[in-house]
This record gives sequence, structure tokens and C-alpha cells, in this order.
Amino acid sequence: MSSTEPLVITEVQGRVGLITLNRPKALNALSLGMIRGLTAALLAWREDPAVLAVAIRGVNKEGPFGAFCAGGDIRFFHQAALAGNPELEDFFTEEYALNHLIHTYPKPYIAFMDGICMGGGMGISQGASLRVVTERSKLAMPETNIGLFPDVGGGYFLSRCAGHLGEYLGLTGRMLQGREALSAGLADGHIESQRLPKLWDSLGATPFENGEAVQRWVESHLQAQAPAAPWPVDEVNAVFGLGSVSAMVAALGASGSEWAKETLQVLRQRSPLMLHVVLEQIRRARRVGLAEDLRMERDLVRHCFHLRPGAASETVEGVRALAIDKDHAPKWNPARIEDVTPEQVAAFFVSPWPAHAHPLRSLG
Repeated sequence: MSSTEPLVITEVQGRVGLITLNRPKALNALSLGMIRGLTAALLAWREDPAVLAVAIRGVNKEGPFGAFCAGGDIRFFHQAALAGNPELEDFFTEEYALNHLIHTYPKPYIAFMDGICMGGGMGISQGASLRVVTERSKLAMPETNIGLFPDVGGGYFLSRCAGHLGEYLGLTGRMLQGREALSAGLADGHIESQRLPKLWDSLGATPFENGEAVQRWVESHLQAQAPAAPWPVDEVNAVFGLGSVSAMVAALGASGSEWAKETLQVLRQRSPLMLHVVLEQIRRARRVGLAEDLRMERDLVRHCFHLRPGAASETVEGVRALAIDKDHAPKWNPARIEDVTPEQVAAFFVSPWPAHAHPLRSLG
């Protein structure tokens, strides 16, 4: 890829707007410029009667498909937080507005979630009218691993998974393979990855009469049957339906199952503070609509970087350990799940803005 190529390629072929995320070295992690490029294209095509539908994919180092989007650019988060760069605020405001635009888009928006699709990648695909996975798909909301929370509407779409699966996925960050995502209700259809290039080309070459026809055409190539869930559904609901994270880890510790042992080990590695915040986030999100959830998440992410600024931020420390120093030894504060106080959690849910000045006040 030459350095002059745009990081987001947008083109209209036939009657379909085609978007290609083109930052393969970073697994198509979203920069502020990419968010702006996506937003501009979607707003233009929303009003354009010549465009019946939109499709989005990512490229990997070998070419089209193979990697969708690894999330937001966490190295930028780290650098911007330490430097006091105001673009960090713009990033989240504009990213969440883009997530809302996708969820409420009036035309079919088809996401080809081939390869890695995590965090911000889920934000630009979960609102799609058709979510397509392959045998290479890897879906996750792994934010508790970096002292963050499942944002980009994660509260909204995780809380709408069956039972208490959303709490399980949000707290642990468990990765789902393509067919597992069908079981979780986070994908609509499966296709072999080798068939994608031909299907993509057909989108631009077929004389569709309306947007529904575009979506039906793609659906006709997909396998929609969801396999049985690979996690113990009853145990997930019993444990992750409990009232607190402390109760959950106690229940996991008391269980003899292999799943409980593995799950407990995972939770013990995550940010204790953010585990408590995420549980509250998902429970609150279950009772509100998308716009209200995104406003809450905008409050939360502001607090992630400002309640304890700079290097003291749980998120800055989590990114440092994972992506900067790569020592995989974050110094979480508090260090234990049992040491987090209700007051520490409650502080995240106080909006730093009055309603009339909220950065996402205009969301429907």
C-alpha cells in the first residue's frame, strides 16, 4: 500500500456505496480521520437516490478482506491522554455519533466482518442491517483488558443478547468465532471467506431495483443457522445474572466446572474497577434506548481519562501494559475486585455535562 492511498476508500459501483477500510498494518484500527471519512460518506449517500445500499469491508496485508477492524487506535488514546491532546475528546464524540448513524441508517448497511472485529470494529458493524461473518471472524469486546469498558454502543447491543450473555461477554471480553457470533445473536449470516471477493464484485455489477433487493441478494449467499451455544448457557445466566461482580467471582470460585475455573482466571486479570463499571453499564443500558446509551458511554469514557488524569488513568495504564511496554502486567487500582467501593463506581455515572451541553445531545 502506498502512503498516498486513503485509509478509507469509498466508491459507488452500480447502485451500491462500497467502503473499504485500508489501514492493514494496524488491522484497520480507527483513527479520527477514518471516523470522519466514514461519516462523510454515509451522510452523502444517505441523501443520494442513486445509492440504494452500503457495504463495508476491511483489507489485510494480502489484499481485500481478512481483517475487518481491530477497534479504536489505542496507541493514539495513550499518547493523546498523556499529552492532553483535545482530539481525544473529538475522537469519542465523533465515533459514537458514527455508531448512532449506522444503527439508524435508512438504507441497508451490510458489514462483512471477515477476520478480526473487535471494539470499534463492532461499533461500525453491530448496527448493520446485515452482519456477515466467516470462518476467519474473531468478534470481541475486550475492553476490560485495557481498563476500559465495551463502548461504541456495547452497552446497547450486549444488553440485548439473550439472558445474561451480554454481562459475560462484556466482563470477560471472550472472543467469538464466526458461527459462535450467530449463536450469540451478534451476526446474521455466515459465508466461506473465499466466496467474498466474488460476492463483493457482484454488488457493483448487479442492476438492483431497490435497497431491499441488495440485502436479499447477499442474504441468499449466507448460511443463517446458528449452532448450539458453545458456552454453558444455564451457568452463564446463573453466574452473570448475580447482583455484583464480587458475587460472581464467589460463585465461580465455588463451582467445580472447568468453565468456571477458566472464567474466574480471566476476570482476575481484568481491571477490577472497570468490571464493576461494566456491570452497571450493561444493566443500565438494558433499560434505555441507543441514543441514551451512547450519551452514558460518552460520560463514562470522559471519566476513564479524567477522573484520574494522565498515567493514573486505569485506561492509560491498561494500554501501556498491553500495547506500549507490552509487559502484560498492568498495575490496576484498586488491585482486587473485592476492594472496589460503590462510590468509585458511582462517580463514572455522573455526567460531566448538563444535558443541553452534552456532546451527543443531538442524537435522536
